[in-house]
Amino acid sequence: MLKKIASHAQNSYKLATHEVNRLLTAAVINTRFRSLLLNDPALAIASGFHGEHFHLGSVETQQVTSIHANSLADFATQLANQ
Repeated sequence: MLKKIASHAQNSYKLATHEVNRLLTAAVINTRFRSLLLNDPALAIASGFHGEHFHLGSVETQQVTSIHANSLADFATQLANQ
């Protein structure tokens, strides 16, 4: 039973990390999306990117939307330090 719980937790973490990586990748490759992420992270998450949606959990969404940064490097640093 514990092994199943640990496995589920690891899978959830991997999925959350994957989605955050997708969000950051979109910001790296597209100036308009990057600006949206820096100015209104909640709208950036809700809008998605090129028809793709971001599937962040409530914890990840709260972490991303609580960041106030002027650059993507600063954004990523704050995200990594949470």
